[in-house]
Amino acid sequence: MTELNHQYLLIELQQTWHQTIPVSKFMQIVPVAFESTEFSVTAPIAPNINLHQTMFAGSIYTLMTLTGWGMLWLQQKLADVDGDIVLADANVRYIAPIDSQPVAKVCWPDVDLTSLAQGRRVKVRLEVELYCNDKLCACFSGLYVSVPKS
Repeated sequence: MTELNHQYLLIELQQTWHQTIPVSKFMQIVPVAFESTEFSVTAPIAPNINLHQTMFAGSIYTLMTLTGWGMLWLQQKLADVDGDIVLADANVRYIAPIDSQPVAKVCWPDVDLTSLAQGRRVKVRLEVELYCNDKLCACFSGLYVSVPKS
């Protein structure tokens, strides 16, 4: 797929988030870059701030959850398969306060999605890291399940 096609996918992903997960629009979550196995997402601090003038923990969790969800969605598009994606289990570790615009990053493990086309669900564990000024501030591990659409 070309870089231009990846840009169209990012636009489609952002529209999907904003239409189906309203908090993503309020949080102003934006996919930043996608390079087949690497994906990054950001959101500004202002709508996600807490009383300490740092990013609210719920916003951090949501940003990281959607980064993993988005990576699976993008991989399904690349594999030309379709499934309903849900987060089945997750764990987050908050390492340092986020006081400027964060960037969440995820890498795709070598997971085969063809079973979706055969009517079977797919499970994938994704590790998302959140950086602020190149400093690791949070780690997220999520188990995503994609169920074939009927």
